[in-house]
Amino acid sequence: MALIRQEIGDVLRDFRTQKGQTLRQVAARANVALGYLSEVERGQKEASSEILASLADALDTPVSAILREVSDRLAILEGVTVPDLVPDTFAERIEEHKFANVELDEFDAFLLGTSSGNTASQSAK
Repeated sequence: MALIRQEIGDVLRDFRTQKGQTLRQVAARANVALGYLSEVERGQKEASSEILASLADALDTPVSAILREVSDRLAILEGVTVPDLVPDTFAERIEEHKFANVELDEFDAFLLGTSSGNTASQSAK
């Protein structure tokens, strides 16, 4: 069974070495302890999403690139074929979840029930 933390550690180490950076350099840039980063790279510790974001930033690499590489490696270990393209319906689903173009002040007033001087109880009438 493949451990995600092990794959994340391997990918982080690979990105770091490809960029010619030392553990010390990346740890300092990401503001994490050198020993902790070493444990993450060896798969002994699980990095939180915040730490992963800091490490990605220190490596000048998008978190999505790190996670994509982890995903690809896990798929190989699991013997699964992963499509390279995002489904066409993905963009449509994202559009459905976007907020309407509402000014923030109006939206805040709505949430507080004070839009146009009305209270929430007056708006409900």
